[in-house]
Amino acid sequence: MKILSVNVGAAKAVEYTGAPSGTTGIDKQPVAGPVRVTAPGPAGVGASGVAGDTVCDLRYHGGDDRAVYAFAREDLDSWEEELGRPLANGAFGENLTTVAMDLREALVGERWRVGDEVVLEVTGGRIPCRTFAGRLAEKGWLRRFTRAGSSGAMLRVIRPGEFSAGDPVEVVERPDHDVTVGRLFRAVTTERKSLPDMLVAAEWMEREQLEIARKYAAKYGSHGGHGSHGSHGGR
Repeated sequence: MKILSVNVGAAKAVEYTGAPSGTTGIDKQPVAGPVRVTAPGPAGVGASGVAGDTVCDLRYHGGDDRAVYAFAREDLDSWEEELGRPLANGAFGENLTTVAMDLREALVGERWRVGDEVVLEVTGGRIPCRTFAGRLAEKGWLRRFTRAGSSGAMLRVIRPGEFSAGDPVEVVERPDHDVTVGRLFRAVTTERKSLPDMLVAAEWMEREQLEIARKYAAKYGSHGGHGSHGSHGGR
């Protein structure tokens, strides 16, 4: 398991974002050399945890529990085949393009050591948003991405430092529950009846998905209810 590339994005003006500034940093490009990663600060104040990366809409993106976003090269390859177009590392707005890692099976709260210094903690998956759909410009993209169930992984920074393309990734800690990124993603999108079950991972979950699960459990109790949910999740 390793990092194939580290990707950062500069603010660009586009027509498809809902950010008040009219800009987005979702167009991320691989960078050479070590890149500093730190905890950026609370939601609404902190932006990206990756040096040189830009988050343009702090209402929904960035902050400590969404400091870094990882997506698997294997999933990009699958989308390349389905879409019939090349997808470079960073094409889905990810900071880390990984290889030999099934991010769907990562436990919410598990910790990764990346390279010699950095420790990251999984907080959930990416819920697709308007900006992501606009960037891909594929018909029915939000529905298609949701149906595929490979959301990538949002991460908080536990130990800051530097990482680079080629750095190994080692899972160094796993919490005692069975809430994977894939299960949580399905719960907040297409399988809402399972949302109360996700709360065993509450202390590690990123803010939006935790709020969704808590509100649902408060309304329906542990037996759940019906329906689906879509929200923000691009960077």
